[in-house]
Amino acid sequence: MEGKAVGIKLLFLDVDGVLTDGRITLTENGEEIKSFDVKDGFGLKLLMRDGIEVVIVTGRRSRVVAHRARELGIREVYQGISDKRLVCRRLIEKRGLHKSQVGSVGDDLPDLAMFLESGLCITVADAVREVREQADFITSKKGGMGAVREISEWILKCRGRWPRIAFTEQSRG
Repeated sequence: MEGKAVGIKLLFLDVDGVLTDGRITLTENGEEIKSFDVKDGFGLKLLMRDGIEVVIVTGRRSRVVAHRARELGIREVYQGISDKRLVCRRLIEKRGLHKSQVGSVGDDLPDLAMFLESGLCITVADAVREVREQADFITSKKGGMGAVREISEWILKCRGRWPRIAFTEQSRG
């Protein structure tokens, strides 16, 4: 499994249940509020700094997600996607990548479509059973509670880049 992480160049991420705890809070005006773990964000920045492209693919639409992606420097965000497999396949082909160079992180049934296009399938501790059964790696943390940071550290450790890259990133402010 560690060998699969070494060659990853592209990582697809779901949002609700992965980058968040899966809860959706609505204000009286119908505006959506989501909570993100700052450690997850730092982990994603470290992955990108190490040359791994991070792409968000989510079934819901949210301005909050677009805003968070901009903060983190994630350039490609696909929202309102009903066929995640098609989006992933097109992006992989566009980049000329092999399935073994692609990882996906999901937590629920629609994310299994991303797994079909990925050589490394990752899920969070509180994912649905069907997704856990298909995953190569299951975090010890729940979605939105540091699971993405755990994934980021694991990948960087497999690549022999942890903690070196973290200290380099911290020194740059």
